[in-house]
Amino acid sequence: MERFKLHAAVFLILQKGKKVLLQRRFQTGHQDGNYGLISGHLERDEPATQTLVREAKEEAGIIVNSKHLKLKHVMHKRGDPAEYINIFYLSNTWEGKPKIMEEDKCDDLSWFPVNKLPKNTISYIKKAIENIKKEIFYSEFGW
Repeated sequence: MERFKLHAAVFLILQKGKKVLLQRRFQTGHQDGNYGLISGHLERDEPATQTLVREAKEEAGIIVNSKHLKLKHVMHKRGDPAEYINIFYLSNTWEGKPKIMEEDKCDDLSWFPVNKLPKNTISYIKKAIENIKKEIFYSEFGW
C-alpha cells in the first residue's frame, strides 16, 4: 500500500506600506489569470525560508534575506489531486526592484492595497491574507 503524501509550499507576502505584491499566473495550467504570491514547492534538503529566498530571486528578481522573513500563517489545504501544507511568510525588507522574471508563467506583477485585493485573487491566498490580518495563525481550506 502506498503511503499518503502531503505536499508543502511556501508563499511570500511582500509588503510595502499597506500594499502587497501580487503576480498574475499565465500559462501554468493552474489558476491562470488569477493573482497569487511569490511562491514555490519545497525541495529535498532545502529549508522553507531558503525556498522563498530562491523563489523571490527566480520569480521577481529580488533578494530577500531569510532573517527578515516572519512566519505569519500555516494553512492545510485540501486540493485535487493533492493536499498541501502552505506556509506564509511576510517581509517588508528586500533588495532590488521587483520585476517579472518568468514571462512564460506571469503576465503582471503589481502592488495592491492589502484591504482591496483584486477580485481574481486566488481564493486560498485571499483567505490566508484575511486570516493574517485577524492574527489567525492556522487555518484549513477546502474541506
